[in-house]
Amino acid sequence: MANVPLDLKYTKSHEWVRVNGDVATVGITDHAQHELTDVVFVELPDVGRRIKAGEACAVVESVKTASDIYSPLSGEIAEVNQAVVDDPALVNSEPYEDGWFFRIKLSNLAELSALLGPEQYKMQISGA
Repeated sequence: MANVPLDLKYTKSHEWVRVNGDVATVGITDHAQHELTDVVFVELPDVGRRIKAGEACAVVESVKTASDIYSPLSGEIAEVNQAVVDDPALVNSEPYEDGWFFRIKLSNLAELSALLGPEQYKMQISGA
């Protein structure tokens, strides 16, 4: 079974969210990076960009494919992780730590209720 941290929320499109107050850190799950294989390029949104939940706002490319990354929540991009732009392999080696993509200053905390909990996400990726 894939590593699914219990302190995170998840999307059906395999992004994870760690909320601290009104700021959410976003990355892709271990399952997603495993499916992509070796990540070779990451394009992140501009700081200050306003985004809506479900909006494509970043791109990750691997040796196999390119995939859009969708914002799980609405708000403003507060910070991007330049380290994954400089070293995309961090997405593979540390998807829940140094491999995060961006932080959002949340505009609607109620959207958190639409995200999956760890058990729901485990069921999704197991095909249950």
